Amino acid sequence: MTWADHINIRGRLTADYDLSGLTWLRAGGPADWLFLPKDIDDLSDVLSALPLDVDIFPMGVGSNLIVRDGGVRAVVIRLGRAFADMSIDDDLVTAGAGALDAQVAKRAAEAGLDLTFLRTIPGAIGGAVRMNAGCYGSYVADHFVEANVVLRNGTQIVLKSDDMNFRYRQSDLPTGAVITSAVFRAKSGDPEALAAKMEAQLAKRDETQPTKALTAGSTFRNPVGYSSTGKADDTHEMKAWKVIDDAGMRGARRGAAQMSEMHSNFLVNTGGATAADLEGLGEDVREAVFQSSGIRLEWEVLRVGEPAPEANDK
Repeated sequence: MTWADHINIRGRLTADYDLSGLTWLRAGGPADWLFLPKDIDDLSDVLSALPLDVDIFPMGVGSNLIVRDGGVRAVVIRLGRAFADMSIDDDLVTAGAGALDAQVAKRAAEAGLDLTFLRTIPGAIGGAVRMNAGCYGSYVADHFVEANVVLRNGTQIVLKSDDMNFRYRQSDLPTGAVITSAVFRAKSGDPEALAAKMEAQLAKRDETQPTKALTAGSTFRNPVGYSSTGKADDTHEMKAWKVIDDAGMRGARRGAAQMSEMHSNFLVNTGGATAADLEGLGEDVREAVFQSSGIRLEWEVLRVGEPAPEANDK
């Protein structure tokens, strides 16, 4: 008997679920449990009944994630179609946490609202809010109104912008909390012009990023406190790809993991890479950049779980 035998679950709960197929890098080990809640009340009820010594991990769509080869000792929560709805009211866009960023941008544009910065950001709204995702000079924080959240104890609350304390690629979401939906305020625009803007963004992305490869998007955050001239300040003008290039790590490899030749801040699974290969190469890059420039790059890709047992024995 386990805790799962004592909880009324209306969604799907699967033990020992291989997460590699759910991550964009196609690597990693199993979760102790994978939970797909039927709706917000199902999520709330399960979290309220789940023993507090059982860890949880809200996964999203696995776009910005390395799951280590030993897997995740937790209940991984993945929000499906029931959490992907969208609605528009005047200048407000409400999107479920499971809605893809790209789809939210497109639906909003069709309604004459400008959330075009989301169009080329991989992943879903829950992750975008959690990490204050941004592109082309716009961030979630610039549009965020509020989010519906289920806390670890199952309580449903609403968080405003001040509660989130947004900053570059970060927010202060309570530990164990699961975002279920978010509301954004958007400026109006001509639908055709917004569509053209997004097409231009996609063309630029496809020219400069390995969009057809197995990748998790930008691997490292742009360095804090440096401008493109190297002068210390509070901007993020210095680009991670530039310091990676300067360290000679464009195209660097470890096993089947590679820093993309097309964009050196993209970590790529060329086929059969383990999570250890991918994370290890990232650490190689961080060390090379530190030796080259004195800058310690910070991971943008989230890494969770445990190494494979054999990795612990070495």
